[in-house]
Amino acid sequence: MMIIRPIAADDYDRLYELAEKTGPGFTSLQPNEKLVRNRLEKSLAAFAKEVKEPGEESYLFVLEDTENDRVAGICGIMAGVGLSEAWYNYRLGTLMHSSRELNVHNVVNTLSITNDHTGCSEICTLFLDPDYRHSKNGSLLSKSRFLFMAEFPQRFAETVIAEMRGISDKDGISPFWEGLGRHFFSIDFSKADYLTGIGEKVFIAELMPKHLIYTNLLPKSAQEVIGKVHENTLPALKMLEAEGFRYEGYMDIFDAGPTITARFDEIRAIRESHYVKIRISEEAHHQSGELHLISNTSLENFRCGMSPITQDKQNLIYITPTVAANLQVEEGDSVRVVPLSSGRRV
Repeated sequence: MMIIRPIAADDYDRLYELAEKTGPGFTSLQPNEKLVRNRLEKSLAAFAKEVKEPGEESYLFVLEDTENDRVAGICGIMAGVGLSEAWYNYRLGTLMHSSRELNVHNVVNTLSITNDHTGCSEICTLFLDPDYRHSKNGSLLSKSRFLFMAEFPQRFAETVIAEMRGISDKDGISPFWEGLGRHFFSIDFSKADYLTGIGEKVFIAELMPKHLIYTNLLPKSAQEVIGKVHENTLPALKMLEAEGFRYEGYMDIFDAGPTITARFDEIRAIRESHYVKIRISEEAHHQSGELHLISNTSLENFRCGMSPITQDKQNLIYITPTVAANLQVEEGDSVRVVPLSSGRRV
């Protein structure tokens, strides 16, 4: 069974193996020993911490193939971004330049630096091993975070964001970086991305252009990728849009990938999730109900999986002994459930 659980202290080697597969542009998980250990230790501390309101806690979850004892993916949640280090975005704006005498009216797009998302929660660090990109594993990996957030809402902010990977080629070259960032930073995109990933962000404040940028002055190749996602990220974008996330003109300062946002209580999987009680039966193998996410209600021992279920009039569902064991629940326990699919096309 594929199961989501909090990352554990002995997952370092597995986490590093995933970091080696992420590639350029995946800022939050790079193959750097210090970074990987820091991410793991911060997550362990977050799950152990008593929280009354969101701070800078960082939660990491792994997707485990229980049959093969293999970690197949990772996902994360940052409780609040930009609280101790500035969180930068470009915001796409519009200016009108006109002259009555010449009868000229030009609408010009602009980019301005903002810290508008300071304090927002961020869903992040989503990566699925290529060998497991099937059987709705990506949906489980991404959406399981919403059941955790629904269970522990005091740990998260009212607004949730997700930074989507922007366009770069197979060699890690970003058209937006080449057209804008390189002129100010004088380093390759991959180097800037790597430094950000390992937490060395001072250079951004030191070298970032401070004034409004007119996009029509950028090379055409840079203009064309503003707010666009990498082809490998498109399925993740569509999935989050179906959950209620929207692009509102914010983007990454390096590759111009879109930052999408949603209100916490308007995220479909959070809003529609609810409690049911379980019955454990081998007969559940034969159920043909709608595929649901199912999670227990534990913090440090959080578990989430997916299974077809049918809910009866007594607010009961039936699950197999295998599912119950992997979710660490027993007969009569309450679990949180929500349909895996939003049922929406975007």
